[in-house]
Amino acid sequence: MTLRDVVITGVGAVTPLGVGARTLHERWTGGACGIRDGEAPCAEFDPTDHMSPKQARRADRSTQLAIAAGDEALAEAGWADELPYDPELIGCVLGTGIGGIGTLEDNHDMLRDTGADSVSPLAVPLMMSNAGSAALSLRHDLRGPVFSVVSACAAGSHAIGTALRMIQHGEAEAMVTGAAEAPLTPLSRAAFARMGAISPSGVSRPFDNRRDGFVMGEGAGVLVLEAGDSARARGAKILGTVRGYGSTGDAHHITAPQADGRGGARAMQVALNDAGLDATAVDYVNAHGTSTQLNDRAETMALKSVLGDRATQVPVSSTKSAIGHLLGAAGAVEAIATILALRDRIAPPTIGWDQPEEGMDLDYVPGAARPLEMSNGRPPVALSNSFGFGGHNATLCLEAA
Repeated sequence: MTLRDVVITGVGAVTPLGVGARTLHERWTGGACGIRDGEAPCAEFDPTDHMSPKQARRADRSTQLAIAAGDEALAEAGWADELPYDPELIGCVLGTGIGGIGTLEDNHDMLRDTGADSVSPLAVPLMMSNAGSAALSLRHDLRGPVFSVVSACAAGSHAIGTALRMIQHGEAEAMVTGAAEAPLTPLSRAAFARMGAISPSGVSRPFDNRRDGFVMGEGAGVLVLEAGDSARARGAKILGTVRGYGSTGDAHHITAPQADGRGGARAMQVALNDAGLDATAVDYVNAHGTSTQLNDRAETMALKSVLGDRATQVPVSSTKSAIGHLLGAAGAVEAIATILALRDRIAPPTIGWDQPEEGMDLDYVPGAARPLEMSNGRPPVALSNSFGFGGHNATLCLEAA
């Protein structure tokens, strides 16, 4: 069976760097950082800029972020006024780590403080993890496969990979995919802090010797994927191609990766195999790069294993240095940042990397962005990594148009 190629025709994002996918790309590339006082909120986002006050009240913040990012992605794809395909051939798969946790916490507080009658009748549809995909389906009349993926910090990449497979195998002609997360709540803060995952210094320094934990952020990233032949037939502007996808499990520990990064390495290798490429084709890596001791070292080991002799020559940077860790939304936002970096042939920086650590000697793009060095005239290729609690590993292989 010959699989269809799958292209990206629209992207949208809301992140701590601002509203819009290009805002994310331009500000990160320019060295801006959206972390403030130890967190990374979407401070420029006002839901009523994107929906009515009534619609905003009927959506958890995570869903509000997904709607705004989705509207941008569909508009760029040329879908704002009319869908290009039968709605039954267009699906929506979004990822999340903890769904509508803000709604859950608020309604639990009301239940505890004033009784059951004060709980919102909308609590369940607001807090369910599939609320984002349902909202985009309703908003844009998407009637194909519609559901959500929940796999902690790998959810966004898993959602994109799932959408890729559906188009490749003919289950859909196009998919709206990505992820959203709004975890800046009292319970989330306390829970991650109690497990020692949050940076006590409030600084995200992926791969730096001083790293001491991740900085939690919120946001959403949505992509429009289409079968390549159909997108070209309708004259769509193509941003890039999803060449491959790899997904593996560590079966090792609920929160810690294997020290040698073998699970992540297998995900990268599976993605390259799926793309029909080898390590010599990789021009850039958008790392999971959480700024935690275990993850950054394990990912470095994994990259050395997969890239071999070229490991120190391939630029590796972490979007989390600029926007913190968006949990389940991270993979989708980072895939968008990656495809725009490939489009402009640029490697964005790992902000805050200054002090090396023995054995962690890759090119982490310190200081400032720089051009990707291309020698053979082909479109550049990147790997985008996402690793989640539970031992979930996902890698996307992306290629510029």
